[in-house]
Amino acid sequence: MAIPGKIDVVVKINQLPTETRTVDREVQFVIDTGEQLVAVIVKSRVWERLVQADQNNVPWVAAIKGKMGVRTEKGFVLEQPSVQVFEKNNDAAKKAEANQ
Repeated sequence: MAIPGKIDVVVKINQLPTETRTVDREVQFVIDTGEQLVAVIVKSRVWERLVQADQNNVPWVAAIKGKMGVRTEKGFVLEQPSVQVFEKNNDAAKKAEANQ
């Protein structure tokens, strides 16, 4: 007998999507994972966090987590997305600077 569970999907990006669409204070974009296209809709304030990370000139990665939603022709829609942005820890570059 099966037990209840849920599937959460995490898509990681390290660059700002260039093709976006803004509708009613929400920003829509698509992420190509190589296997599927993931359509994401975030609130404009969440989008601004991604823009800010990109403008800081520091390597970063964003984890976009949500539920697998409606299937599309080439992928699915990510429902209830939440975004966390992290600065990448570039240990190799720090070690190279320290050795000079």
